[in-house]
This record gives sequence, structure tokens and C-alpha cells, in this order.
Amino acid sequence: MANFLKIERDNGVVTLTMNRPEEKNALASVDDCDQFVAACEDIGNDPSVGAVIITGAGGAFCSGGNLKAMKARTGIGPSTTPIKTRNNYKRTIQRIPLALYDLEVPTIAAIDGPAVGAGLDIACMCDIRIASDRAKFAESFVKMGIVPGDGGAWLLQRVVGISKASEMSFTGDMLSAEEALAAQLVSRVVSPEELLPQAHALASRIAGNPRQAVRLTKRLIREAQHTRLDTLLEMSAAFQALAHETDDHHEAVDAFLEKRKPAFNKE
Repeated sequence: MANFLKIERDNGVVTLTMNRPEEKNALASVDDCDQFVAACEDIGNDPSVGAVIITGAGGAFCSGGNLKAMKARTGIGPSTTPIKTRNNYKRTIQRIPLALYDLEVPTIAAIDGPAVGAGLDIACMCDIRIASDRAKFAESFVKMGIVPGDGGAWLLQRVVGISKASEMSFTGDMLSAEEALAAQLVSRVVSPEELLPQAHALASRIAGNPRQAVRLTKRLIREAQHTRLDTLLEMSAAFQALAHETDDHHEAVDAFLEKRKPAFNKE
């Protein structure tokens, strides 16, 4: 079987495309999850990467878990005993939020078509979400008689708030792109033709800034979601001490004072 993830690099921007359109890019196997984790590790270890786009092929973002594999108990979900099922989740789908959410490189989800179940949760693992006007969203686990097994109960409420996350999780109802925009699940809605161009334009603007400053800023934003203000201030001071000594900071100050465009390092 071909790789689930198609990986493309362009001038500091990495695009990860879930590439199983005949199954609406459903996650089916241990290898699918391993590819996500490996890609995040490679990106995190590559200082030349300034931004990441995650999208899906064939007019779909990701339809979640593969129900045929779920029924056959051969995929990333249920196994032969409850203990094996628990361990299966921990070694497959649950590794994705740990790898993707903690990635210090900014991530943009470019969402076309359905993003449901685990697909919605993958979008929520990203920093920024852009949708086409034909995108659809659902926290649909309850419709299948199961619960969010990939961290969705933690992720979704941090994006749309606990009231809207509860409504979506308890009903499993589908949201249109415009409803997702109103709920602040996505930051903009564009035509399908403009989805990837706009995602790439945004990623390029992010990647055009000093790479280390962007990564440190993302880490502060992530830590701010669960730490005290005084702790975050201490971390901010430490990160600022690092940032002030970088070549990119000195170049930015010199370029501003000399009224020219800065030339930042590419790594």
C-alpha cells in the first residue's frame, strides 16, 4: 500500500497531505500513525522548516478512523480484549496528538471536504485552520457509540470553548464551513481553488520570520494554555534571553534602523 502521507517541501514550508482519497483519507493502520509521528520528528529536528501545512487529497481532509478496519478489529481501534484495545490506542492514534500538538513549528490545517471524528481532532491539533466553503466538521464519535479516543475531549474545547465543544461532542452534529467560522473553529473560509494557495501564502509569511523566534513563540503559546502567569513570565524571560543573542535579532534591528529588508537565516 502507498504511503498514507505525501510529504512536499518548498522554501521552508512542509506540506503533509493525507493521501488515501478513495477512503476519504481515513486512518487505518499502525503505519499511518507511525508516518505522522515520524514526519513530526523529522520536521522538529530540521531547523530549516518554518511552517507546516496539513491537508487531505481528493476533496476530503480526513474522515477519521477506518470503520471497516474497526469492525474487523484489525486497525487502530478495538482489538481482541479491552486491555489490548487500550494499548492499541496508546501505541497508534494517541501518538499523533502528542507529536503534532507539541511540534514547535507552526502548523496550518487546510481543510477541504469532511473533517470528522479523528479528522476534526487532527485539525484541532494544528495552530491555524483554514477551510474551503465545502468543508464539513463533526465530533462524530458518539454517533458510532464510542468516545473521542485521540484527545478530542481535550483539544476541541480549547478551540471553540467548552459549551460549543460539549454540543458538538454530545450530538455529533455536522457543522458547515460557515458554522465552523462562526464557532471560531476555523479562521477563514475560502473557495476550494483558493484553499491551498492561501494556506501556502500564510505559511510563507510565517516561514519568512526568524525561525527560532517563531518556534519559541509557539512554545510559549502552548505552555500558556496550562501554566500560571508567573511561571510563563519566567519562561518568557528565559526565552527572550536566548532570542536577544541570535543573529536574526541583530539583523532585524539593524535592518529596521537602516530602513532595509532583513536577511534572516534559513535555519
